[in-house]
Amino acid sequence: MDGPADAPTLLLLHGWMASSDLNWFALFPELAGRYRVVAMDHRGHGRGIRSRRRFRLDDCADDAAAVLRELDCGPVVAVGYSMGGPVAQLLWRRHRELVDGLVLCATSRNFAGSPMARASFTVFPTIALAGRLTPATVRQRALERMMVRRSGGDSGWFHTESLRHDPVALAEAGGAIGRFSSHTWIGEVDVPTAVVITETDTVIPPHRQEKLAAAIPGSTIHRVPGDHTVVATDPHLFAPVFRDAASSVTARAQIRAGRDGALGPLGS
Repeated sequence: MDGPADAPTLLLLHGWMASSDLNWFALFPELAGRYRVVAMDHRGHGRGIRSRRRFRLDDCADDAAAVLRELDCGPVVAVGYSMGGPVAQLLWRRHRELVDGLVLCATSRNFAGSPMARASFTVFPTIALAGRLTPATVRQRALERMMVRRSGGDSGWFHTESLRHDPVALAEAGGAIGRFSSHTWIGEVDVPTAVVITETDTVIPPHRQEKLAAAIPGSTIHRVPGDHTVVATDPHLFAPVFRDAASSVTARAQIRAGRDGALGPLGS
């Protein structure tokens, strides 16, 4: 979305087993008049890149950088939700010249902190390997069954969008999430950051999200009284908190850009 000509640019990075539309559809109207918005699908998800390479979060970050360079719209505020949080963190680490700020939502420094969580993530590489050896039609039927369960039998837009995924990439992404950890370098983040904490989250417990915020110097905390899917299921709760978080980051980024004499959407 083009947004106002002089507005900051937000890069929206979605979560696991979602797509940009599935993750962010309820926020697009909220953001349209305030920001320039780029929303992309990660590889293997939705309309994202299809590759024979194993899914890697590093590649997702590099894909995002390539999109920004192709569109000539950086530097941006990178907004990561759940799995999009690690992608945003890696985008900052690998392509710092493209990132002026971070908004990290319902996410963490790592996703396999407890022994139980680590054990649960170990099954995904095996599933992915089995998927690569399975005929495509069988993989697609398995994906359809899984998405029917997730949608509660709904056969509408959510279900149709979910069927765009590559099931092997989804399984590999589960393994990649389980291996990810930024705890040794996340304290080096030097751009304005906001952490949006989903307070009733059972997928990524709030205390893990708080540890992420505590590890990033100068980050602000913004709390949403909702669970892990609140961005889509209760956008009336999520939208005002997200608006405050994005406004906080973009305002601080503009001050920083002015101080440093930077150019671009946030510093012009």
